[in-house]
Amino acid sequence: MKKIIHKANDRGIQDHGWLKAAHSFSFAQYQDPSKMHFGLLRVLNDDIVDPGMGFGTHGHDNMEIVTIPLQGSLAHKDSLGSIGNISAGEVQIMSAGSGIQHSEFNASSTEQVNLLQIWVFPKIRNITPRYDQQRYDLESKKNAFVTIVSFEEQQAVMWINQDAVFSLGSFEPGKQATYDLKYPGNGAYIFMIEGKAEIDGSTLKKRDAVGVYDTEKFSISVTENSTILIIEVPME
Repeated sequence: MKKIIHKANDRGIQDHGWLKAAHSFSFAQYQDPSKMHFGLLRVLNDDIVDPGMGFGTHGHDNMEIVTIPLQGSLAHKDSLGSIGNISAGEVQIMSAGSGIQHSEFNASSTEQVNLLQIWVFPKIRNITPRYDQQRYDLESKKNAFVTIVSFEEQQAVMWINQDAVFSLGSFEPGKQATYDLKYPGNGAYIFMIEGKAEIDGSTLKKRDAVGVYDTEKFSISVTENSTILIIEVPME
């Protein structure tokens, strides 16, 4: 097994007043040649947006964009005609494909929204753009990983245009889990949303991450109440 470790305080921190962002990989004004991507995972932004503020209408193409609100609610609108809110406990995916325009604003006028914005390079370019969102439930499947996005089309899981899998889990102290990679040659980027756990001898705390590859599986030992995101992607 090979691995890279990204500590929370080593992320690129940007304070735009209404937006406070922590970038795991190079993005906008934050540029670090050693942190351009992990395999085909290009962006993982941890954003906090002030009440009523957000990202005005802008365009993307040929990128798989996954948004996971951790706190609060986002108001979404796009050129496909999709209009609505996405809240904590839900996940959103856009295949930008041949081109899509969208906006994302904090739906609250009083509370901040905290979200993870994740970009993955697509498998097939210039597909017809699409949008989807879905609710997930971690509490009914405590101490196990729940697949929320997958290259396999299956019920209650959103499809992604890449050989990638996104899994979330809520774990109690003292629990252990083994993750088997779903696609040959993939690596996994493990992001500690909350809590503390040990992975292959490396201790991860809140917002730390480790990328592992050249392995078929890995184990996680949880030492505090934890919420863990695994992003499995092709490495090339």
